[in-house]
Amino acid sequence: MGLPSSLFSSTVASLFNKMSGNTGMEQLIPIVNKLQDAFTQLGVHMQLDLPQIAVVGGQSAGKSSVLENFVGRDFLPRGSGIVTRRPLILQLINSQTEFAEFLHQKGKKYVDFDEVRKEIEAETDRVTGSNKGISNIPINLRVYSPNVLNLTLIDLPGLTKVPIGDQPADIEQQIRAMIFQFITRDNCLILAVTPANTDLANSDALKLAKEVDPAGIRTIGVITKLDLMDEGTDARDILENKLLPLRRGYIGVVNRSQKDIEGRKDIKAALAAERKFFLSHPSYRHLADRLGTPYLQRVLNQQLTNHIRDTLPGLRDKLQKQQLTLEKDVEQYKHFRPDDPAIKTKAML
Repeated sequence: MGLPSSLFSSTVASLFNKMSGNTGMEQLIPIVNKLQDAFTQLGVHMQLDLPQIAVVGGQSAGKSSVLENFVGRDFLPRGSGIVTRRPLILQLINSQTEFAEFLHQKGKKYVDFDEVRKEIEAETDRVTGSNKGISNIPINLRVYSPNVLNLTLIDLPGLTKVPIGDQPADIEQQIRAMIFQFITRDNCLILAVTPANTDLANSDALKLAKEVDPAGIRTIGVITKLDLMDEGTDARDILENKLLPLRRGYIGVVNRSQKDIEGRKDIKAALAAERKFFLSHPSYRHLADRLGTPYLQRVLNQQLTNHIRDTLPGLRDKLQKQQLTLEKDVEQYKHFRPDDPAIKTKAML
């Protein structure tokens, strides 16, 4: 019981202190990060409804590019088929220096982001094998950088329709089940990523979100690939929240093209090109200050912070109850007598 109960108790105590004091709002995301790490280490990450943002979208919707643009680095695995095969809990932490570290390799700092990608791939294979199977055991990655705002996102596998290689035939159902494990929870905000060059009504991300959030209260829409729409068409009605409206609205972004990624186009240059695209496009000019990657990052930081603030009282009550239960169990084990027939089951446990 040593490590789990002490980890749990210290994290809970830290949470209570933050809530009872006048700690600034900027401390809220780091506190939930600590809880996320504690629950992942204890293997009970799915048993608590933590306030979080889950990133959902079909394959090739542009999820990876959005996350890489936040960080300003290429660090996510890419390729054909399902690339994200375990949930990636990505904790972005604003810092003077830039490095990354994994929860499963505490103390090891990565400054080369190509190595980060290789470790995500290796750690995925360690749990899922190399046959493109999936697992709901998350990988926790922290990225410290001056380019990011405090933000935690859970990157989930993209929906696929057709199994490839020796993937199980029901791979689509498995991925849907994994996504639903996260997004059905009331405290989970859904970042629904949809490419602009597909019909919004058929968006995998929005369909999934609608199943668990029919009123569109927890869903934030992200429209990618606005530069790839057919000539003469635009996404203005969507971005103005007139078509399939969501309470939290839609934000448009322009990602690097596949050619840019393969040519290792600098992300800073890509963000400058994105800004120029919105300022010069006749349909988006009037919205330019509410579009683009930097704006999306600010909105998510703000929405997650507010969401944590709103959900913490309920979370604290749940944690206090769990802590009391755990302490009662610990107390019983302290006075445990192996010859007592009334607690044979407990003895076995």
